Amino acid sequence: MSEIRKTDILVVGGGAAGLSAAAEAASLGAKVTVLESDLHLGGQLVKQTHKFFGSKDEHAGTRGYKIADIILDEIRACGDKVEAFTNTSVIGYYKNDGIVTVMRGEEEYYKLLPKKIVMATGAQERIIPFPNNDIPGVYGAGAVQTLMNVYGVVPGKRVLMIGAGNIGLIVSYQLMQAGVEIAAVLEALPKIGGYWVHAAKIRRLGVPILLRHTIKAALGADMVDGAVVQDIETGELSHVECDVICLAVGLTPTNEMLWQAGCEMRYIPQLCGHVPLRDPKLRTSHPDIWIAGDAAGIEEASSAMVEGRIAGLAAAQSLGFKADEGKFDEYHERLAALRRGEAGEKIRSGLALAQVDDWRDE
Repeated sequence: MSEIRKTDILVVGGGAAGLSAAAEAASLGAKVTVLESDLHLGGQLVKQTHKFFGSKDEHAGTRGYKIADIILDEIRACGDKVEAFTNTSVIGYYKNDGIVTVMRGEEEYYKLLPKKIVMATGAQERIIPFPNNDIPGVYGAGAVQTLMNVYGVVPGKRVLMIGAGNIGLIVSYQLMQAGVEIAAVLEALPKIGGYWVHAAKIRRLGVPILLRHTIKAALGADMVDGAVVQDIETGELSHVECDVICLAVGLTPTNEMLWQAGCEMRYIPQLCGHVPLRDPKLRTSHPDIWIAGDAAGIEEASSAMVEGRIAGLAAAQSLGFKADEGKFDEYHERLAALRRGEAGEKIRSGLALAQVDDWRDE
C-alpha cells in the first residue's frame, strides 16, 4: 500500500462549482486537490454551447464551454496551488480518521488525507419507467449533450424529447442546430418548466410542445423506431415516428459521499432530493465538509459557480487563510440576484428548509 497523500482542501468534482471552489481557495494560498471522475474538467459547462443569462459577474453572454476555460485560466494563474486529476473517482470516506479512498483509472488506488473537503459532486439524471425504456435509442439528455457537444456525434435522425424544462428545451435546440429533427417535446405538467425564451426558439422552428402529454411506451425490437404518446387529460393514444427518445425529466443530487460522512440530510422536493443541511457559508453538519453546486440542490450553473466560490473561500478561511468577509457578502448578493423573481421561487423555498443559521460547534 502506498503512503497516504495529503492536501489542504480536497474538491470532489471538477465541474462549475468545484473549479470555482478550487480557484477561490487557491487564491488565498491553500493547497487544493481536485478529483474529477470524467475525462475532462469543466463538468456540464463543457457541454453547454449556448450563451448564459444572468449578470456580467456570471459571464452572461458567454457560452458555457468558454466559461470553463475562463475558470481554468484562473486556476492556472494560482501556479502550483491546484492539482487536478481527471478519470479519478473518490470511492470512500472514512469518518473515523477522515481518510478518502481514491481510484485513478482502473489501476491506481490510493488514500488521501485532506484537512477540509468541498463536495461538488453534481447530479445524476432521472429516468421514468415505461415499456421498452431499456432498448438502444433511449437516452438521457446529458448523454445526448455529451455525444453531440463533446464527441461530435448525433444520436439519431428524429428525436422525441420528454420534458420541457430548460434542459429539454436547450438540448432540443442544440439537436436542431446539428441537423436533427425534433418530432415533439412532451411535458406532463400543464405549463412549460423552462425559460420562455428557449421554448420560443424551438416553437418558431415548428416544433410542437405538447403539454399534459407523456410517453406510454417505446416501440421497436432491437432499437427505437417509434413511441406511443398519451394525452393525460383525455387518455387518447397516438403514435410518433422517431429513432431516439430523449429523457429530460430532471436531476437528482449526487451525494453518496455526504451520506458516508454522516452529514445531516433532509429530503427537500424543491431541491430535487436529499440534500445536506448547511450554514450560510455552505458548511454541512460535518465540521470539515462544505458543499456547492447541484449536490446542494439542483440549480443553474451560474448559481453553482457562486456557491463554489463561497465554499472554497470558507474552507480556506477555516484553515487560517485570511479571507475578506466582504467577499461573502458580495457572493450572497450575487446568489440572491440569480434567485430572485418567479423563476427562483422554488429554489428560495427549498433553501429555507435546508439552511441553518449556525452549527453549534463541536
